[in-house]
Amino acid sequence: MSIEMSPNEALIGRTDVDDLEAILSVTNTDVGELVHTVADNADAIFTWDYEKGKRPALNKLYEKAKTSQWNGETDLPWDTDVDQEQVVMANAAAGGGFEEGIDLAGTGFEHWGDAEWIQMGIESQNWTLSQFLHGEQGALLCTAKIVETVPWIDAKYYASTQVMDEARHVEVFAKYLDTKLTGHYPVNAHLKMLLDDIIADSRWDMTYLGMQIMVEGLALAAFGFIHQLTTEPLLKQLLRYVMSDEARHVAFGVLSLKEYYGELSQAEIRERQEFAFEAAVRMRDRFLQQEVWERMGIQPAKVLPLVLASPQRALFQQMLFTKIVPNCKKLGLLDAGDGWLRQRFGELGVIQFEDWQDTGEEYEAFALAEGEVESSTA
Repeated sequence: MSIEMSPNEALIGRTDVDDLEAILSVTNTDVGELVHTVADNADAIFTWDYEKGKRPALNKLYEKAKTSQWNGETDLPWDTDVDQEQVVMANAAAGGGFEEGIDLAGTGFEHWGDAEWIQMGIESQNWTLSQFLHGEQGALLCTAKIVETVPWIDAKYYASTQVMDEARHVEVFAKYLDTKLTGHYPVNAHLKMLLDDIIADSRWDMTYLGMQIMVEGLALAAFGFIHQLTTEPLLKQLLRYVMSDEARHVAFGVLSLKEYYGELSQAEIRERQEFAFEAAVRMRDRFLQQEVWERMGIQPAKVLPLVLASPQRALFQQMLFTKIVPNCKKLGLLDAGDGWLRQRFGELGVIQFEDWQDTGEEYEAFALAEGEVESSTA
């Protein structure tokens, strides 16, 4: 007699979304390789309908993108001196101290001094910016795929501007890591799995959903959170510029999929709901930073329960979904059918963001003010 798997087990390989042992069992097996190949199964689509502006919202976004380009080499103050130890200490002071209000008695951290906490902060910075870098390269590949596969000329026009944006993002994150920080990390296994799945899927709208809504939506929230907290002026300005682009990218996904999802069957919508949930879990799992703990000589399974009990960590994990949940609601994914995705987001503890503003309407608020770029080089 066969045993039917639970929906969670079928999608993410475990029944309990918080099963730490299962999360940590996912590891990157080819960290020494410089090239990673994924089969791209999509068809390239030509369209002979060249009527520009048939989709006014996408046309408006395209026109906005053409006037919002910035130069990562010349518009950021790369001469800023970044003392990573000082940045870690300043960020810790701004956040209430290294220990985040946790009782460390009887734990592996009990005898840590400032040196260990500073090194931990440095490794965390290196890891975080490395994952941003890898995610931006994933976005670069996915947006190039969207240019090929989306059937509308207005969408092809806009996606071509995003390819340039993503190349610029890869450039500036790589330069910041190489010239201001002290080390790189390989792509996190959970992020890699998600990027592979997005690229391998043959359906053009899944590239949109996976990258534009889920990965870019989480990145926009994460960049905003770090932009608010960091005390380092170059990183703060870099993130501000990247956020101005990312908001347009997420809006591109919302505006495109809103139209397309109205044409799909309930079974097809359920597939999109399941993909969104799987992507959400993969992205949440990657922020456990298991590679950092290993580099610090600490077993992740022993320390992560304590870390996850931190109120600041819990807030950060939830805030990552402030863009994703309202955008999924805008697309009709939360309550389609029996409200399957609403239940799953409830399980993740993030459904409370459903009525926050969706990015399809919000992207103008992230735009760089007139003269903001010029002021950076004055």
